[in-house]
Amino acid sequence: MKSVPQATSLRRAPVQRRSAERLTRILDACAELLDEVGYDALSTRAVALRAGVPIGSVYRFFGNKRQMADALAQRNLEHFTERVTERLKEPGEGGWRTAMDAVLDEYLAMKRTAPGFSLVDFGNQIPVGARDAEPNHRVADRLTDLLSGYLAREPDDDLRRTFLIAVETADTLVHLAFRVAPEGDEKIIEEAREMLRAYLARVLD
Repeated sequence: MKSVPQATSLRRAPVQRRSAERLTRILDACAELLDEVGYDALSTRAVALRAGVPIGSVYRFFGNKRQMADALAQRNLEHFTERVTERLKEPGEGGWRTAMDAVLDEYLAMKRTAPGFSLVDFGNQIPVGARDAEPNHRVADRLTDLLSGYLAREPDDDLRRTFLIAVETADTLVHLAFRVAPEGDEKIIEEAREMLRAYLARVLD
């Protein structure tokens, strides 16, 4: 079963398996409808109908559709962390370069395949383009905690700042790549990869 968001994003945290499964269906339906109709036309009633649950079940977890989109973003971050962690379990060499490729590749894969991701990714971007600093700080902190052990580095302020700069850079360039081409312009993505390698080499080598 897909991970559920942290309780802080919910009116009420699911305590039973059945409740967690219902929350998963609600968020899956929200993600699908975001792709199909966009945020403005999204409604809690439509989500309940798509999920096959009573409207009261939606309001048990969320006060409005904004909170639902925020929870979807948190679930995306949990899913992304799980994917990167799984990638880094594979034997191989390359140190931080291997880790960076895993992070970028998994982000691109979710950008291309995860329902609703283009609108919310790891932090609600609704209205479209309304991005604040919080999501990237959240991602950078998560990557610092995840990768510090892999890199045998102390997760100190310097490493957090390094990852924050890398995340902000990657975020901007990947969004540019997907504005240029629906599946992401490969040349822009490769330029982003090279820029990240050059920056991280100066700090991590």
